[in-house]
Amino acid sequence: MTSQHKYSVLLPTYNERDNLPIIIWLLTKTFHENNIDYEIIVIDDNSPDKTLEVAQELQKIYGENRIVLRPRAGKLGLGTAYVHGIQHATGDFIFILDADMSHHPKFIPEMIRLQQSKNLDIVTGTRYAGNGGVYGWDLKRKVIRQGNNDINSNFELNILDAARGANFLASVLLRPGVSDLTGSFRLYKKEVLTQLINSCISKGYVFQMEMMVRARQFNHTIGEVPITFVDRVFGDSKMGAMEIVSYAQGLLKLFVAV
Repeated sequence: MTSQHKYSVLLPTYNERDNLPIIIWLLTKTFHENNIDYEIIVIDDNSPDKTLEVAQELQKIYGENRIVLRPRAGKLGLGTAYVHGIQHATGDFIFILDADMSHHPKFIPEMIRLQQSKNLDIVTGTRYAGNGGVYGWDLKRKVIRQGNNDINSNFELNILDAARGANFLASVLLRPGVSDLTGSFRLYKKEVLTQLINSCISKGYVFQMEMMVRARQFNHTIGEVPITFVDRVFGDSKMGAMEIVSYAQGLLKLFVAV
């Protein structure tokens, strides 16, 4: 495929030195094979594992016009990372995805084709429709992510009922109109992403969910492409007990706000 547009990939990183070379290789391979103009903006939050040093070496390999480094002084959050990245993006479309290889770039051409065919404002990858799926997750992650999207969850532990109920309630009350509410593999028109980020109040894992809720409020058009999500190979998950607590708190705040 060939596109007349330029696509900026926002790639926030924190302790991703092992994953970064692979995901960047996969991204560049996908873009080159499909004749797509691109740049990859790495937003590293002062990773202790020296992710930035790895990114600097990758920049020497692929070129400063393809690998753009925009580091920050500390771990400041996902939403602000996107704001920081957009300020330096030269593309008219923005891809967001995880740097830990959970999202395979092979789905990018299909997302672009769908966007172009319908002139959509947003295309989101979905794990919960069509032939999409999730592999390698433990129970904790499934409760947080899948609970928002799969009302037929077959989890058997009663202690998880409250979390599952809160997530189901979010889908019912907020009615975002997408099957994967918390997904983070998405394609946006640049101006649409800027508008949504400026309107969001949530932080952490609730942020991605609010983006879709706000998109519905602004009547943006959204399409979905089934994707396969695979848990990280290298490094540790960023999700811990505090993230689960803040997720529940964020849901409550979002109920009130919207």
